[in-house]
Amino acid sequence: MNTKILMASSALVMAALGVAATFLPQEITAALGGSGRTLPLLVQVLGATYLGLATLNWMAKESLIGGIYSRPVSMGNFLHFAIAGIALVKAVAAGERAVAVLVCTAIYVVFAVAFGAVVFGRAKVAK
Repeated sequence: MNTKILMASSALVMAALGVAATFLPQEITAALGGSGRTLPLLVQVLGATYLGLATLNWMAKESLIGGIYSRPVSMGNFLHFAIAGIALVKAVAAGERAVAVLVCTAIYVVFAVAFGAVVFGRAKVAK
């Protein structure tokens, strides 16, 4: 697996989610059926987190990722995608059928498997 492509693609996905959550928190909250003043604030904080991770991945895409090289970066990405992916799969298994949730679930599972291969397997490192 080419980690440069993995890091760049995950950075782009997280940047898109981060920009949306940062600049459209009320709209996202309303689309998810939420209300109140605190939930949009939490969505904005989540957006900031996504943008931070996207920046980290984008800047690390030229580095060696895998094995002992940049292990904290690959492990952090694996944990993020695996834990969120499990939560999304659980929601789908419980009957959630919104298209956005199904698409996010597929994306998260693919990234979780890919970063799992980098962290625990013998993935080809970018040079």
